[in-house]
Amino acid sequence: MTTQSKHTHPVSPNLLNQDFHSDQPNKIWVSDITYIWTMAGWLYLTVILDLFNRQVVGWSISRRLTANTTTIPALVDAFQRHHPAKGLIFHSDLGVQYACYEFRKKLSEYKMIQSMSSKGNCYDNAVVESFFRTLKTELVYFEKYVTREQAKLSIFEYIEVFYNRQRLHSALGYQIPAEFGQ
Repeated sequence: MTTQSKHTHPVSPNLLNQDFHSDQPNKIWVSDITYIWTMAGWLYLTVILDLFNRQVVGWSISRRLTANTTTIPALVDAFQRHHPAKGLIFHSDLGVQYACYEFRKKLSEYKMIQSMSSKGNCYDNAVVESFFRTLKTELVYFEKYVTREQAKLSIFEYIEVFYNRQRLHSALGYQIPAEFGQ
């Protein structure tokens, strides 16, 4: 379990209410953090998905579970790649990495609107949970990562080469995320 929801930071309202559809790219992004075991220790993977095409638009891998090493680098990655217009909804769980001042400041800088899941309801972020299940059942559970670098390279190849550009996605009518809507 990576969510540290017992904190004193503000909690944003749930603007999605389990409506995981978007009719345009870069209007609604969803994000979460999962852990990956290596023989050298844990890695924390943060991903940001666009609800329009289920593409991973930003991500980061870190040895530490802090906003400055997980959620903020993933958000910067997504923003620099896609430059969304003002008003994008950014949805996540209630974790401290999303609720903290530093992350909220970055959302404000990018003119994004924060949305957070209800406490204890994994269905509120089901799209990202589904991505993590897919990643782990198609890749991670078949690997025995000796080093963190080996895991990082493997996950990079899965996300950037396979998932975004080759894998057919059932929610997209069995189209590829990077080509959906073009």
